[in-house]
Amino acid sequence: MRDVYEVEDKLLIVATDRISAFDVVLPNPIPGKGEVLTQISLFWFDYISDIVENHLISAEVDSFPTALREYKEQLQSRSMLVRRANVVPIECVVRGYLAGSGWKEYRQTGEVCGIKLPAGLVESSRLPEPIFTPATKVDTGHDQNISENEMANIIGRELTDKLKDLSLRVYAKASRYAAERGIIICDTKFEFGIADGKLIIVDEVLTPDSSRFWPAESYQAGRPQPSYDKQYVRDYLESIQWNKQPPAPELPPEVIEATSAKYLEAYRILVGRELEEKSLGESAGD
Repeated sequence: MRDVYEVEDKLLIVATDRISAFDVVLPNPIPGKGEVLTQISLFWFDYISDIVENHLISAEVDSFPTALREYKEQLQSRSMLVRRANVVPIECVVRGYLAGSGWKEYRQTGEVCGIKLPAGLVESSRLPEPIFTPATKVDTGHDQNISENEMANIIGRELTDKLKDLSLRVYAKASRYAAERGIIICDTKFEFGIADGKLIIVDEVLTPDSSRFWPAESYQAGRPQPSYDKQYVRDYLESIQWNKQPPAPELPPEVIEATSAKYLEAYRILVGRELEEKSLGESAGD
């Protein structure tokens, strides 16, 4: 979860340690979560910069406007100063495997977002090739999957084609990199905007909150997969039969610790080093 502030003609995005499940914000933060999301995004912004520009101006607090520097302790490692952009009102989703809402839709229709898929696929099946499955952005509730033609009706065919091409290329490059490190990127969602007449990628990118990361060593089609995200939180809430209505219950320490460890592990595997832990015990946004 992120807080966004207007700073002159720019925006400041602060990734907090707050966490939600089943569309309800939980009372306990996950230490280090905001830093992991920010630092993974920074890594990917650089890695895919040959494909698409991004909105990042700086992630170094010392280079932020003077008024922000007194908050360095709270902002360090979890904030980005970014360009403003006219955000395209579409979630650009790429799926390489069949899971989540895609699996649900396939079971009902044999399709995902209007794309006919081979018969006989099972949960978590690898798709013959990655598919582009857009969704509408909504303020409340879950985003709604739509077809590529529906997307074109909303934003135009030319922009749709550009976004599809960029999304598939970014997914392909990132998936190859992650696979070499033992992580399967099941699916991911991108957000794009237009700034200074250019199409750029915005928000977070290829994080455990915007993607499904699966450990390759335990992958087996035909069942749900363990993942590097808030799975421990969701599993715990299901186990206590919470009705998924606010207020959310307190999380026990072992669930918080296990969830934090999964985020940190994703960073370590993808980026190739440990995240600086000097401030992980000081959760922003709690």
